[in-house]
Amino acid sequence: MKPFFAYFVFILPLFLHGKKTNFVLVMADDQGWGQTGYYNHPILKTPNLDEMADNGLRLDRFYAGGPVCSPTRASVLTGRTHDRTGVFDHGYALRKQERTLPEALKKSGYATGHFGKWHLNGLRGPGVPVLSQYPNGPKDFGFQKWLSVTNFFDLNPIMSRQGEFEEFQGDSSEIIVKEALRFMEEQVRSEQPFFTVIWYGTPHSPWMALRRDAKPFLGLNENSKNHYAELRAMDRSIGTLRSGLRKMKIEKETLVWFTSDNGGLPKIEPSTTGGLRDFKGSMYEGGLRVPAIIEWPQKIRASRVSSYPSGAVDVFPTIAEIVGLPPKAMLNPVDGESLLPLFDNEPKSRSKPLIFSSRGRMAVIDNQWKFLSQPQGEGRKLEMFDLSKDLSESKNLFRPNHPRAKKLRAILHEARQSISDSVNGMDYPEKQVDEQPPRTFWTEIPEYRKHFQDWKDRPEYKSRLRN
Repeated sequence: MKPFFAYFVFILPLFLHGKKTNFVLVMADDQGWGQTGYYNHPILKTPNLDEMADNGLRLDRFYAGGPVCSPTRASVLTGRTHDRTGVFDHGYALRKQERTLPEALKKSGYATGHFGKWHLNGLRGPGVPVLSQYPNGPKDFGFQKWLSVTNFFDLNPIMSRQGEFEEFQGDSSEIIVKEALRFMEEQVRSEQPFFTVIWYGTPHSPWMALRRDAKPFLGLNENSKNHYAELRAMDRSIGTLRSGLRKMKIEKETLVWFTSDNGGLPKIEPSTTGGLRDFKGSMYEGGLRVPAIIEWPQKIRASRVSSYPSGAVDVFPTIAEIVGLPPKAMLNPVDGESLLPLFDNEPKSRSKPLIFSSRGRMAVIDNQWKFLSQPQGEGRKLEMFDLSKDLSESKNLFRPNHPRAKKLRAILHEARQSISDSVNGMDYPEKQVDEQPPRTFWTEIPEYRKHFQDWKDRPEYKSRLRN
């Protein structure tokens, strides 16, 4: 009776509303916290994101998994701070020993699909089609269908559909949303729930946009013009996605979670981070805090703006609770928490601090407080900010004997040791890390060399292939 009872408990949540919940995770590539219409950006209009926010839960204090791209993708798929997973920086491979969200959902009867940027197989450089047999690709972490590239991609991309290379024409955001909707339609026809990941290449450099999308920004410098034009097209694709769900009549039972992989870029005008300190790559708010919206009409019936601190590490635990996945679906330690209670009410405080570890730097966010420890010469630079009063992190409140500083420092030290254990493989049954694909440029991979001649004049590849 015990196994049957456990199965019943875990499966019951799937049927609370008569149908299983579908999930669509959408992630921009380098979109800053301030780059939305609903934050009153001075030139960028995002009517579809604005409408999504008006119909869902807007998370004003949502944090990426790390200050650059690959780490956040690892955190989304595992619920863990990225250094634990071996994804120390952009272009590191996610360890196969990790337990991932798509793998868990596949085992629970979900169809799983990945569309767009992957960047978790150790390959660096502009995005190229993912090779079918190269290790640590989408298929190795639970995705049954995939149309993917290794890294960022732009207009007229070459992509890989389960290993078969295909050339496309048009804006990259619109292309992958169209393909993702086709995947969802197949599942609706077969009455199978789905988990769909849409990871844009927008607005990552190099900036290439359709002429019609650049028209509103003609007064800007070339990079800024095309950067914002890409975001305009991406927002339009969000409208296509939401419209597609309505046409399939599944919008109510489909949870759509939009966010970005890291903070905004420097040298783009107007500024990308909405007044936050610093940019992508930084452990300050401008590098970590990102836009986020959850739309799920079946559960989130009234729009709300939340200031509850949350992040990429919370995606897996939240979906796990909605679906009723068993605890063993996630690998301990889990750094995130379920945000399901937040869908109904605003909790007073978060019990589990958000932990960040990147390039020898660490940060702890404990509700309104933020504590940072970063290398400085032979020692460490320690800072503490009250984000409720100092959004720009301009006043360092750290004092060695400050009670709050002592508490946060203790949390950080404990997390540092725990992460060190994870890095050394202590979370895995083998108590060691298996051999991983090297962090290298795809130009070093023999399987790509036969394409060099055909690709050398493509704008996204020519600087690398002509060297």
